[in-house]
Amino acid sequence: MTETQEPVGKRDLMRRRAVLAGGAAIAAGGIAAAAVTSASAGEDPAASSSATRPGATATGDGEVCYRLTSQTTEGPYYIDADKIRKDITEGKEGIPLTLRLKAIDSDTCKPLPGAAVDIWHCDALGLYSGYEDSSTGGGPPPTGAPPTDTPTDAPTDTPTGTPPTDGPGGPGGPGGHQEPTDDKRYLRGTWLTDRHGFVEFRTVFPGWYRGRAVHIHTKVHVGGKMTDAGYEGGHTCHTGQFFFEEAAVLDSAELAPYSTSTTERTTLTEDTIYDQSGVQGGLLKLSYRKNDMARGVVGTLTMGVDPDETHDGTGL
Repeated sequence: MTETQEPVGKRDLMRRRAVLAGGAAIAAGGIAAAAVTSASAGEDPAASSSATRPGATATGDGEVCYRLTSQTTEGPYYIDADKIRKDITEGKEGIPLTLRLKAIDSDTCKPLPGAAVDIWHCDALGLYSGYEDSSTGGGPPPTGAPPTDTPTDAPTDTPTGTPPTDGPGGPGGPGGHQEPTDDKRYLRGTWLTDRHGFVEFRTVFPGWYRGRAVHIHTKVHVGGKMTDAGYEGGHTCHTGQFFFEEAAVLDSAELAPYSTSTTERTTLTEDTIYDQSGVQGGLLKLSYRKNDMARGVVGTLTMGVDPDETHDGTGL
């Protein structure tokens, strides 16, 4: 039976279930009206709840189930889950971003309650907390006269080592973890999923840095417990990254402080970590007012993970 042949009540119920699964962008807090909703990999936003979209299959009752979300490198700037909080902004300047995630078992399609979800990302100018000296931010150029002791001779020694990369094309080594260089912890946090598998964070829209498209890192931990020191025990069943549609990044680049960045951007299609697979590869659904992005953005995604596997992102 086609959709046009189905009873209206049943069709509406299936649509509501598909939206609940996290596939479509969620509008809230005044963002719904006149909002832009980005689609992944050229998808039609109106069809974003369809079971035929990349990474999704339909179960018998109309619920949308996602295949295993792509695993990626941990990157160099991960710090263990010691900041148990939903609001990770710490007063950082930038476009408000509400990140709404759902974790499900990719095999059974059932939600994962009590899973610890980590997220961490750079600020609007490309700097990571804990690593401000080593991350490559793109702030405005310094003012004043150039230093008088700038060396003028060309170096005679050719470097022989291989520069670190955040996977190919960015700082930090495939997984190559670095020890923190400062005690700042902005734009980092961990929170548990609720009984329906949902978790929500308040943060800011990330900026960009050399060699990488705009992204947010994530880990999903299961089998552990919350302690005074953070989330401990269990294992990491997913390490991945969330990505942003190019149109939304271009809109953000029109606003301060993003507009002051001097770093050349790497586009989504040029990024060497994103696998170009849309939702399955971590591409967020974004909703915001086209002419008033500064009011805020809502990003949503359903993560299909295998709670029995271990994926810590260090072996990629």
